[in-house]
Amino acid sequence: MDDRPYAAHRMKLLFEKGPLFYAEYNIRLFFFLLLHRANLLLSNDLDTVLPTYFISRLKGVRMIFDSHEYFTETPELVNRPKVQKVWKRIEGFVVPKLPEMITVCDSIAELFREKYGVKCHVIRNIPSRKALPPKGDKLALGLPTDKHLLILQGSGINIQRGAEELVQAMQHLDNCFLMVIGGGDVLPILKQMVEELHIADRIRFFPRMPYQQMMAYTQLAELGFCLDKDTNLNYRFSLPNKLFDFIQAGVPIVASHLTEIEKIIRQYDLGMFIENHEPETIAATISDALSDVERHEHWKRNLVLAAQDLCWENEEQKLLEIYHHYD
Repeated sequence: MDDRPYAAHRMKLLFEKGPLFYAEYNIRLFFFLLLHRANLLLSNDLDTVLPTYFISRLKGVRMIFDSHEYFTETPELVNRPKVQKVWKRIEGFVVPKLPEMITVCDSIAELFREKYGVKCHVIRNIPSRKALPPKGDKLALGLPTDKHLLILQGSGINIQRGAEELVQAMQHLDNCFLMVIGGGDVLPILKQMVEELHIADRIRFFPRMPYQQMMAYTQLAELGFCLDKDTNLNYRFSLPNKLFDFIQAGVPIVASHLTEIEKIIRQYDLGMFIENHEPETIAATISDALSDVERHEHWKRNLVLAAQDLCWENEEQKLLEIYHHYD
């Protein structure tokens, strides 16, 4: 974890995945909260909501549920209906009893309002302008200086997010170099694809790294990617952190047509869209985006303006107003 201006407690669990992981974590969290005082409980995502709710009722402490995604419609659950049913029951048990909650975008907020009648605030996951480090040096970082730098980043580079097709598209882009920074369940597949396609000279994988270090790389890119597929409600209405990272870093964006992402890009005119996920289409879109220098500079000027609006310094004011009601 990056340094934080507050204390944090990290649990070492016996189980690291599956139902036993969630069971152990929720039990441990319940007793941890039981033994510690608090004026307000904030539950981040659905996998913490049950013990937080029980403690809030037991101790008479107020609680806010902050849903960073539409968890019950993630691809990991959509294809596992029995597991999905368990999480839907937890959501349906707790959320209607809450006076208000927080989520990450207008579309997901509307889903919660319609389904449960709960007052739902929107606080987007937007980085701080103060967190932007100096731009990295290509030579010092071992990056090519004679190719267009592209970037795909995030802690959830997972299936159905367009990464496989982007890697395949690199076969057709001999003048480009793709940086893949972060973690996710699709990375082993991507690395195998790179070997099989013989394009190791066009793609480099970087592990998860501290935010400031990552953003030094990000600022060097000429295009960043948000290529999630419309295969589930969670992805359809996603508003990923990387979108705002690209905006703060001044990197034009190539994206798929997803509701919340498209709304931001079109509002400020920050890039262009792929019409499908065929590798050839992605490659052609990238070539088009890089071909017009004047248009690319226009996007970069717009990114400067967007970064002034879409920063945590503005977004946090809405969060502080919510917390002030609990003073």
